[in-house]
Amino acid sequence: MPEYNYSQQNLPRNFSRSCLIALAIFLIVIIAAIVIFGALILKRFPIISSPSEGETITEKTFAENEFTTTEEIVKEQQVIKIETKEANPVTAVAKKVQPSVVNIVVDIVQYDIFGQEFRGIGIGSGVIFSKDGYILTNNHVVENAEGIEVTFYDGKKIKAELVGTEPRADIAVIKVDRKDLKPAEFVSVRDIEVGDLAVAIGSPLGLQQTVTSGVVSALGREIFEVGIDVGKEFIVDLIQTDAAINEGNSGGALANIEGRVMGINTIMISPTRTYIGLGFAIPSDIATNIANQLIKYGKSRIPIIGINMADLPDASGVFIHEVFPGLPAERAGIQAGDIIIKCNGIVLENSGDFLSEIIKHNVGDKLELEINRNGRIFKTTVELVDAPPGYGQ
Repeated sequence: MPEYNYSQQNLPRNFSRSCLIALAIFLIVIIAAIVIFGALILKRFPIISSPSEGETITEKTFAENEFTTTEEIVKEQQVIKIETKEANPVTAVAKKVQPSVVNIVVDIVQYDIFGQEFRGIGIGSGVIFSKDGYILTNNHVVENAEGIEVTFYDGKKIKAELVGTEPRADIAVIKVDRKDLKPAEFVSVRDIEVGDLAVAIGSPLGLQQTVTSGVVSALGREIFEVGIDVGKEFIVDLIQTDAAINEGNSGGALANIEGRVMGINTIMISPTRTYIGLGFAIPSDIATNIANQLIKYGKSRIPIIGINMADLPDASGVFIHEVFPGLPAERAGIQAGDIIIKCNGIVLENSGDFLSEIIKHNVGDKLELEINRNGRIFKTTVELVDAPPGYGQ
């Protein structure tokens, strides 16, 4: 019987099996590559669903799918923009307030000591007070002006007329013939705190719609003549800010983080007449009250109670130096030597505090005063009246 070499006989079978295994692995690799490649293609170019019955594929259908990723990018950019505005709210404040701030150019005639006439122009700013054309500004911007021209945020220029002024508070109102204005929103100084954002908008050196920002540096600053309750000048309760204020900003807006006007920019303190971080604004409470009086009466009716007052050297309160006969203070039982320590529940540090409370009110309003008379504390009520002719002179 012949002998067989079994290893030689099984060689073709083993070889065939190895080839089949290699082929299977190769096919698996190819299929995996196709799947991965297909997934990448689908992610970049989404499959457009087949149209339903009666629906046709249009260019719009392709466009909507083609720009899906672009829309996502736009949304992301919008989110970034919103977050940026939240981090820097000055942009939002400027956008809200700028349409309510105007540039003012005045024609001025001056004379030298020889009577020779000189003509020039003055530049300032203003804040739109009402939709129908009333504009709030500083008295020193428009005083002695022979002509007033207002430039609005939309670029329109219109001649304005002077409605009235109150030099003692450096407030004036002018009027233009326009009914589509955007009036500013105002906020009380009582809602403002030191450290709050302050955005100044105006026309420094004639550069219209300039926006600068800083903080409320201090409250209750005063520039007034101590004495009778309505003296020659009573720029009191001023808001101090380090937002850049230069010549031309006068009459412009000082706004808070909500885009509400808290003050009318009025002066800066600088030895060089340029910005050094000391700017001041008249609180909106005072400015708007006087503006309403000027519009209603053509003049301001600053109320009084009829006293001559002074500051105490080493204590808070308002010292009553003199009480004028026949006026509210006398009728309320107030005497010389009394010390007013509170007005409507507000502690008074000095005469400026009291004066600022008075000029925030109108003739006919009543004030509750807390008085210290030789250590005895009592309360009394006084009714504010219009100053009689010659009062305070």
